[in-house]
Amino acid sequence: MQAPPASALDNPFLELIGARLADWRDGYSEFHLPVRAELLNRQGVLQGGVLSTLLDVACGYAGLYTPPSHEPSHGHTVSLTVNFINKGSHGLVVTKGFLVQRARTLFFARSEAWIDGTVLLATAQGSFKLTAGRSK
Repeated sequence: MQAPPASALDNPFLELIGARLADWRDGYSEFHLPVRAELLNRQGVLQGGVLSTLLDVACGYAGLYTPPSHEPSHGHTVSLTVNFINKGSHGLVVTKGFLVQRARTLFFARSEAWIDGTVLLATAQGSFKLTAGRSK
């Protein structure tokens, strides 16, 4: 497992919800998020939007890896399909992103969200547009 650089996350929303980039290398990313009461819906389970966010960024980061000595890559989501499979209300969510295919201006990726490494919560697949830089 390769430790990501300290500045790799650089994503205020992920920092707000407490997500941590645990592993990042070419074609792969992994995020960890401890489930907290503030992330639950009124049924007492992890909010679907939180899972969707984690799946989206895991896909995106899997396709945007650049070595620390290079300029960072940027992109945005074109489409994302999420499949909710199980519910979780406590533990650690581990989201893994996998690059499927890269083209000149697009890439395709898939991701999985697990609770404590044992229960598959959701999966996603999407297409992502590579961009020249960070939007202001």
